Amino acid sequence: MSDIYRAIADETRRTILDELAERDDQTLFEICSRLATKHGSSSSRQAISQHLEVLEAAGLVHSERRGRYKVHTLDTAPLQEITRRWPPAS
Repeated sequence: MSDIYRAIADETRRTILDELAERDDQTLFEICSRLATKHGSSSSRQAISQHLEVLEAAGLVHSERRGRYKVHTLDTAPLQEITRRWPPAS
């Protein structure tokens, strides 16, 4: 569970999750392009790739090879587990 908190603690990783929530199944190139155009990010492809690795280790992103491309998909199940752990107070 601590991997989830570490993963979402970083603003760039939260932005990547937002972008995947808006449009799922993106390649690294697509994610980098969207971060640069929509958010003014100047992070390198290598840096974004490392962020994706952290998100994948936390179970928030899954990657799959499709031909010569690696496609990244959002998985919100770990976040839903957090909300079940601490339900809102009545």
